[in-house]
Amino acid sequence: MTEHSLSQYCKNRIHLINEALSSYIPDESHPTVIYQAMRYSLFAGGKRLRPIMLMAAADAVGGNGLDYLPVACGLEMIHTYSLIHDDLPAMDNDDYRRGKLTNHKVYGEGMAILAGDGLLTAAFNVMLSQPNVDPAVLVDVVREIATAAGAAGMVGGQAVDLASEGKNIDAKTLEFMHQTKTGALFKTALRSGAKLAGASEQQLIALTNYAEQFGLAFQITDDILDVVGNQDKIGKPVGSDIKNNKVTYVTLHSLDGARQLAQTSVDSALASLNGFGAEARILRELVEYLITREA
Repeated sequence: MTEHSLSQYCKNRIHLINEALSSYIPDESHPTVIYQAMRYSLFAGGKRLRPIMLMAAADAVGGNGLDYLPVACGLEMIHTYSLIHDDLPAMDNDDYRRGKLTNHKVYGEGMAILAGDGLLTAAFNVMLSQPNVDPAVLVDVVREIATAAGAAGMVGGQAVDLASEGKNIDAKTLEFMHQTKTGALFKTALRSGAKLAGASEQQLIALTNYAEQFGLAFQITDDILDVVGNQDKIGKPVGSDIKNNKVTYVTLHSLDGARQLAQTSVDSALASLNGFGAEARILRELVEYLITREA
């Protein structure tokens, strides 16, 4: 499969995801301001990587990822809520996200908190509307997503991140922080798509390994872009981690060391897919893309 076909795959699914998200969070609901604030961040130009990975995982095990749009959209809503809160003055205090003013800079801090709360709670309503899935499987998937998004996952990682600002932390703490803060949603996206499509235990183990390495490579390349990225392409100021006195893979391992670590993770992720055929080609190309990504 060519780069063009990967791009086309993502473009097609982003279109469908955006249509579905717009129906779940309508712009004319009351009270208008909270729906506007929710939609402002939800349609701020995200790559929809997590829902695409959920669907690609379902494809990889012989299913049809397009059948699981509600759960995929719920994941994106959870991700967007986390970004709104992550940008708040009490967190990273960022003014820009994806090239646009952050939610609290437009709607105020209180409304931004509520916009995040609204997206998080609506996500579970949307996911539980998923049709044509065994109820026991759906409950298992939603429970796993809730765990990944909560204190044992993304929220826990953010807590360690917040408590670590201005402190020297070791590589083990950094890895834990990013496995939870960033990696948990990637892992649950892959596992959810696989479970919904009826993956075997062996396939689930392989995709879990892939997801862990993907999440690590994504975070390392994110740290690299914070140093050498282009603000116009990454959509936020370069050097945000330095400004907030954060330890990153670059500060711990040097720029070249971080690049090597990212390549090692990508190679490990690809090796995890050795037992899959052409159905996993999108997952292979997605992780290879991380090495060259500019945003």
